[in-house]
Amino acid sequence: MKVVVVGAGVVGAACAFHAAAAGLDVTVTDRGPVGAGTTSRGEGNVLLSDKEPGPELDLAQLSRTLWDEAGEELGPESFELEAKGGLVVASTDEGLAPLREFAARQEAAGVRIEPVDNVREIEPHLAPWLPGGIHYPQDAQVQPVLAAAALLSAAVRRGARFHTGEVASAVTSCDGRVTGIRMAAGDVLPADAVVNAAGTWGGEVGRRLGAPIEVLPRRGFVLVTEPLPPMVRHKVYSADYVANVASSDAGLETSCVVEGTHGGTILIGASRERVGFDTTMNTTVVTRLAAQACRLFPFLRGVHMIRAYRGFRPYCPDHLPVVGPDPRVPGVVHACGHEGAGIGLAPATGALVTAHLLGRPWRGADPAAHTGLLPDRFLTLGGAPK
Repeated sequence: MKVVVVGAGVVGAACAFHAAAAGLDVTVTDRGPVGAGTTSRGEGNVLLSDKEPGPELDLAQLSRTLWDEAGEELGPESFELEAKGGLVVASTDEGLAPLREFAARQEAAGVRIEPVDNVREIEPHLAPWLPGGIHYPQDAQVQPVLAAAALLSAAVRRGARFHTGEVASAVTSCDGRVTGIRMAAGDVLPADAVVNAAGTWGGEVGRRLGAPIEVLPRRGFVLVTEPLPPMVRHKVYSADYVANVASSDAGLETSCVVEGTHGGTILIGASRERVGFDTTMNTTVVTRLAAQACRLFPFLRGVHMIRAYRGFRPYCPDHLPVVGPDPRVPGVVHACGHEGAGIGLAPATGALVTAHLLGRPWRGADPAAHTGLLPDRFLTLGGAPK
């Protein structure tokens, strides 16, 4: 089977990695370099801690296992895989009970949790007034661009190819099945299946393939400090981050997320706002994120910020990714709309897409167990978008 994966971010690279491992003939195409889009604007989160029990948490649990397997195969240092664990802290006494209730639901779904009364025992530099939190030992981090490059390089070693160019349209047979994609330059890449892994641009790529889906950009900022000695041991964030992830508000939302990196810098997020593809620097967002981080970690008041970057998260109206075959155009398989969770969910998405391509469960990914992610949920019976 010839498969063309549209998108060389971490999700597209993971699709190529698993599809090539299954013996499929894979070509990856992107209009730019590997990992240059949304992947390059992320923090590298591999999280279970922020997900309600349901389809996304199921995907995250599988992905967490597959990230470890990729680390064993490729070497964890090749993409800075670090099983650092996460710490979610309550900002008020009133916020502690709902945080523990949320964690209890996750524990019932198989997530490891450890309630913490004194958060400074595991993060000594946190503010002393914080009333408690939940430690998630399974949370991890990767370097996103390195991860995409490592997965795609492994796919190439298994016979995959990388093609640079922009998709113009699908080429279909008389019965409507995909037989390839036409590039903007005029060349045609033959395919028995096309995987839409175009991230924030997944909606537009879907439209060009004749299978439009609603994927919208949600802008986010991340601040980067000067390099420091190790000061933050875990990924640390306030409990309101979970609510902001699940919110459908178009306006600006910020919640404190702080973590260290291999290079010694500290990353500070996270913001979310729906402003289209506007890349304007917003100093209000930067100031608010910095203030929230200093409140959580007071030592940051004396630390220099060296840069701030922003990018777009591919947002779907129900906050779930779209993974699976499109019923309107046989041969089109979507793998996009992961919002801010694409890095963490990439390996399981790749395994699940490969299972759909093969028409059977593969590597722990059973299509029948992930029906809540199918694009059908956005379509009417007549096949048009809802």
